[in-house]
Amino acid sequence: MDAERMARMESLLDRHDILDCLGRFSRGMDRFDRDLLLSAFHPDATIAAGVFVGGPKALYDWASAMHEQGQVATHHNLLNHTCEIVGDTAHTETYYVFVGRNRDESNWIAGGRYIDRLERRDGAWRMVLRTNVIEWSGLVPTMPLPFADVPDVHGNGAPVRGKDDPSYRRPLVNLRAEHIPPGSQD
Repeated sequence: MDAERMARMESLLDRHDILDCLGRFSRGMDRFDRDLLLSAFHPDATIAAGVFVGGPKALYDWASAMHEQGQVATHHNLLNHTCEIVGDTAHTETYYVFVGRNRDESNWIAGGRYIDRLERRDGAWRMVLRTNVIEWSGLVPTMPLPFADVPDVHGNGAPVRGKDDPSYRRPLVNLRAEHIPPGSQD
């Protein structure tokens, strides 16, 4: 493989590792998985998000308490992503949509951008600075959750904040009985 192609491959691997890092933050926050969220940051990182400015451990404590008090479920969805890598430093901009099912049965949606500086230390990409730019917010009308009347809809596991969530199950297996609704084509 020529040097130019090898450099492109290394850049793609770095970008993939950086996206994995950003995903660990989102999943860690939504599942209240402290270790996973903290694995997205170097210990000396600074996060500036809303009223919060501080380190990763304090961020987790503050944000998980805020979300526990306010929402029964949250989704930190990552969208468009740009990444500039120079040596062992990367600057990224990642658009996001946050959705929360509030305890009062309303649905909150907000969007903005995470602007991050990451460093590769000991071969691992982690954030050293995160700035959260919130650009819009609103409430979405509440509707019943789909398929809530299906008796075994959570037979493969109900969504929970924590490691009892079905996404942690290994190996993932289907525990629901086969059921093909009338009118479905095979």
